[in-house]
Amino acid sequence: MKNKAYRIMIIDHSEMVQSIIANILKQEIQKASIITCDSAEKAMPYLEKEKFDLITTSVLLSGINGLTLCRKIRKSKIQHLTPVIVVSSDADKLILREGFSAGVTDYFNKSLGYQRLIEFIKDVLQRHSGQVGRILYVEDSLTAAHATRSILEKQGMQVTHVNTGEQALALLTKNRSYQNEINKKFDIVLTDFFLEGEMTGGDLLHTIRTQLHYSLQEMPVLVMTIDDNIKRQVELFQAGANDFITKPVLEERLIARVKSLLLIKHQYLLLKRYYRTIYQLQTLDSLTGTYNKEFLLEKGKAFISQYQNVCLIMLDIDHLEQINKTYGKIKGDHILHLIGKYLNELFPQEEVIVARLGGKTFSLLIPKCNIEQGKEIAEKLRIQIMEYKPDGLAITISIGLSFSKGIAETTTTSLLSDADCALQTAQKEGYNRTCLCLTQKNVTLL
Repeated sequence: MKNKAYRIMIIDHSEMVQSIIANILKQEIQKASIITCDSAEKAMPYLEKEKFDLITTSVLLSGINGLTLCRKIRKSKIQHLTPVIVVSSDADKLILREGFSAGVTDYFNKSLGYQRLIEFIKDVLQRHSGQVGRILYVEDSLTAAHATRSILEKQGMQVTHVNTGEQALALLTKNRSYQNEINKKFDIVLTDFFLEGEMTGGDLLHTIRTQLHYSLQEMPVLVMTIDDNIKRQVELFQAGANDFITKPVLEERLIARVKSLLLIKHQYLLLKRYYRTIYQLQTLDSLTGTYNKEFLLEKGKAFISQYQNVCLIMLDIDHLEQINKTYGKIKGDHILHLIGKYLNELFPQEEVIVARLGGKTFSLLIPKCNIEQGKEIAEKLRIQIMEYKPDGLAITISIGLSFSKGIAETTTTSLLSDADCALQTAQKEGYNRTCLCLTQKNVTLL
């Protein structure tokens, strides 16, 4: 959180309160950009021009009060998704209800102290970071749909409404096909249990879990029902519902349920990003950005079995030790970094496995590549590196080539061994050249 630049607005009639909150926030969130105002009228010009990540306001302000301001924020094209926290020491049930209707994201009790408020703000920022609240809403009653959609959209949520389970299933199936989370359209599903058509809300729920294989965390589902008996509740949970809510829907209860499920989805995405980061740390070379040797050995077996002709190019930077002695190891490391980056740009990682084997040696595992194609790629790469001149230095590389040629016994290790044999020959012959190894006893200098 300290590394992200957040824009935060604090609206309070007391300059002292503004100053206290702003100063603590700047200490806790180093890159926070904070605007303070003592009235809604002074805040509006900023809100109409700049996008904020979070807004706090007290209820009582001179002129427009905090709840009226929140209604204006929800109608704003720029700020309609921005979380708004109302800071108050006397928020009764009436104000709470009116606040949710106005689009207030959350309340904080001022009597808990400023440090607790800062922690609360940080938590809201964490929960809402990249989390809009995209809801697929399934309801066959247009009257009920209009009312519920209005409640959700006042909270800054994006609602896609469909009338039938079949329509919802079609959208969710398409949503499932997207690999990139950015392209996905929905965070949660809100569905009536009783729907017109062949597919009921219960059928849709069952299909989401058993056919589309969405987990409870990946696609939370909130079911609306008029039936509040224990048996129905058990059936819903057994079918895979995260939660349920009975009709007629109370606004504050619906908002609480939906936000709870959005938090579950948000935590799922955070864990997913966390595991992706861990995987990258385990498989990528931190200096060069290429894959590491462990990844090459792990994935190479499937890679070789998948394609009949596979070429392995092993390249070594000539005389990097001399660069380290002349310019320092930092310079040498920067050369390695630039070469790794260059190779990743030349060879997309989804098509070619680019890996650093250690030291100044890299490898490329290229699919659907016969001997003639491999020799052409290697020689072209050798010339390109000479012309590249990383950090302004003229460097050369030596290359060893090996091929699978559809031989069943070929392994990543055998390809590496043959390529290494060819590479050593290239270096013995004077560097800056390419050698081909068909077997360890048959090395050809190109």
